[in-house]
Amino acid sequence: MKKAVGIVLLCLASLLSRAQECYFPERNVQWEQRSPHTYKIDGQRLNEAVSFANANEYSGSRDLRIAILKGFEREPFHEILGPTKKRGGPAGMILKHGYLIAQWGDTKRVDMTFSVTKSFLSTMAGLAVDKGLISSTDDKVGTYIWDGTFDGAHNSKITWEHLLQQNSDWSGELWGGKDWADRPPRTGKLDDWKFRKLNEPGTVMEYNDVRVNVLAYALTHVWRKPMPQVLKARIMDQIGASVTWRWYGYGHAWTEIDGIKMKSVTGGGHSGAGLFISTEDMARFGLLFLNNGKWKNKELLSEDWIKKAIEPSKPNNNYGYMWWLNKKGSRHWKGLSENIYYAAGFGGNFIVIDKEKDLVVVTRWLEPSKIGEFMAKVEASFN
Repeated sequence: MKKAVGIVLLCLASLLSRAQECYFPERNVQWEQRSPHTYKIDGQRLNEAVSFANANEYSGSRDLRIAILKGFEREPFHEILGPTKKRGGPAGMILKHGYLIAQWGDTKRVDMTFSVTKSFLSTMAGLAVDKGLISSTDDKVGTYIWDGTFDGAHNSKITWEHLLQQNSDWSGELWGGKDWADRPPRTGKLDDWKFRKLNEPGTVMEYNDVRVNVLAYALTHVWRKPMPQVLKARIMDQIGASVTWRWYGYGHAWTEIDGIKMKSVTGGGHSGAGLFISTEDMARFGLLFLNNGKWKNKELLSEDWIKKAIEPSKPNNNYGYMWWLNKKGSRHWKGLSENIYYAAGFGGNFIVIDKEKDLVVVTRWLEPSKIGEFMAKVEASFN
């Protein structure tokens, strides 16, 4: 009996020690560093991973306006509708227990982060569920948004979960963007795309920024506030983020709520706009998720939401609520834990959460096809 009690006390002491050890940086401080050797990590191998990131910069133009137009040139009617910004070079941070064990590039520089924004947008939905503004992600969005956006035989079936998992097949036009013109199939022509048969919500995943922006629009009306204000008050100020990040919408994406004009933001940057943010602020956001929604001892986002957000969707085992999952599938990083999940954006922007190793990895402007190899090199430093 005494032995059993001793084991329990030892486990509790271990958990308490871990909680005390985790580092949460205050606002505007130099991030505290620790040698990789502190955690029995091979520093030379970790440096090799950093060198790999620096040597494999995204091949697209540093003028992101040019990169965007080139990257999405197949889309009919595609144009730049929101702000863009010339980017910097490769940058990144690797955190262990919150402490900085490796960094490269200018980690304070603010750059576009493209579809990493989607994971921030998903979090706005999570906050709405935690607050009770949305009762359940299984609710039909049309019971909350009654202005016609979710009218019709098809759109009326769409739930919050369908939007979050990008399997709604919402049909329509928002801010001039047509759902069928966003990332069209490799086969067929304009009329084939425009008059295609719609997929039943929840059955087929289609990565589509127009539908993501519909989610941002719907959440703006649920919160009755612009999304940047919600993100700032409930997340970014709480985690000590800098004052430099911005979240943009298209120039004409205005809606009126309670007699007040509000900008509806985008969930990505493939027509411009989206989240503009530094590597360090991305790392803070990742650290919040690593710690199950808590910053120090304060819960900002429920652990229940995070668990739900990283459950595989039925149509795509590698996708949850706008987080990519390293499950077996087309986007699996071979040899790495299936419990890793990550935010990913155009041009090689990533926030990777590895709870088993207590790691947050942020890497920017890494050639996207190289992320699996990069993470394998980080992993190798633990062996």
